[in-house]
Amino acid sequence: MREVPVVAVVGATAAGKTGLSLDLAEALGGDVVNTDAMQVYRGMDVGTAKLAPDERRGITHHLLDTHDPSEPVSVAVFQAEARAVIAELRGRGVVPVLVGGSALYTRAVLDRFEFPGTDPAVRRRLEAELAEVGAPALHARLGEVDPAAAAQILPDNARRIVRALEVGELTGRSFTATLPRMEYVEPHTVQVGVAIDRPTLDERIATRVRQMYDDGLVDEVERLGPLGPTASTAIGYRQAAAHLAGELTLAEAIERTVVATRRFARRQESWYRKDPRIVWVDHDDPDRLEKALAAVRSL
Repeated sequence: MREVPVVAVVGATAAGKTGLSLDLAEALGGDVVNTDAMQVYRGMDVGTAKLAPDERRGITHHLLDTHDPSEPVSVAVFQAEARAVIAELRGRGVVPVLVGGSALYTRAVLDRFEFPGTDPAVRRRLEAELAEVGAPALHARLGEVDPAAAAQILPDNARRIVRALEVGELTGRSFTATLPRMEYVEPHTVQVGVAIDRPTLDERIATRVRQMYDDGLVDEVERLGPLGPTASTAIGYRQAAAHLAGELTLAEAIERTVVATRRFARRQESWYRKDPRIVWVDHDDPDRLEKALAAVRSL
């Protein structure tokens, strides 16, 4: 009996991953498994570009709306939840089609990735320091003790900065040394990347961001109230919250969201392009589904 494959659709945000994942799930008789770190949160819909139920083509989606925004959902927690879903689907002969923009979360699910421990006392001390000096200052300190990690973490990503410093203090190793090895947990795995040229991607991002604000992102942020440590790092939510606080005009919040999203997309592209296992298809190739299916069938 042929093994049930694990399929992951990867690439930059706004490249067209969602459409291809739905096409693949339909063609393979599979279910979609979300690997976006923010789409697990209930109520975070507009700003995460979460598909509404009537847009899912009747395909079952997993790991959407599974957590309250106040809950911290670490990579380790997500890894366990996603692997349990994948095992259950494959046990029933259903192909899991993973899709999402969180590269680290996807790699943590697909690849061999063991997590260093944590120390509550060290974490509390670093979080207290964060509250006192701010994320940029803590990022500068990370740059001194772990330049490789600092180069991969944005200066405003407080949660990952604290984690990188904690790992370094506890293990004496660079945070980058704890990242996933390029070795699939399940050998019957294929990653399909959606390639897109930068000018087209930049325009898509600008259009998407403007649409999110038109669709009520600011109202969504106001309705949600204070977010937890993971959810609060979501692009768009920080900027909309700053607008609600009177720190940014609406136009400034929109522009800063566009800039941050484009920066994030560059980092996604850089991450994925380093993985030689990915089979790339062009976003506008009329045969992209057939090419993706050929990669799955070649396993």
